[in-house]
Amino acid sequence: MTAPEPRHAKWMGLAIAEARRALATEDVPIGAVVLGPDGQLLGSGRNEREALGDPTAHAEIVAIREAAARLRDLRFVDGDPGDGWRLEDCTLVVTLEPCAMCAGAIVLARIPRVVFGAWDEKAGAAGSVFDILRERRLNHWVEVYAGVREQECAALLRDFFAQHRTG
Repeated sequence: MTAPEPRHAKWMGLAIAEARRALATEDVPIGAVVLGPDGQLLGSGRNEREALGDPTAHAEIVAIREAAARLRDLRFVDGDPGDGWRLEDCTLVVTLEPCAMCAGAIVLARIPRVVFGAWDEKAGAAGSVFDILRERRLNHWVEVYAGVREQECAALLRDFFAQHRTG
């Protein structure tokens, strides 16, 4: 793990705002954003599994898809037919440690940096249960910044599940 930078806390605020939007559809409040090398917002997402009935609609996947589409559009305007799906030099910020599916997507999208808030001791794939993001047998490795605004991110989830358990 690498020590978080001051800008990571600001970026996490964007992800937390996305997580709160998930509450409107009864989705688990997890939010994610993808930022370009200059800090420009390229994509944002929140869990939409309940809203869309799609088991792959995790916050990270939604944000990655949006960022790839935006980069594809920007490169097309610039006359560069390059790979829109490669999110090189981008940073993904997410309120909860990515699961195995999302970690795999991060590796395949070539995202070099992930910042996350709360640890997921049951299904995390960035160091708690698995460490897919830094698996040396894969062709791409990710720099991980963990625990950014951890208490705030964890509280969103704790409150959501407490409310759902009590009715």
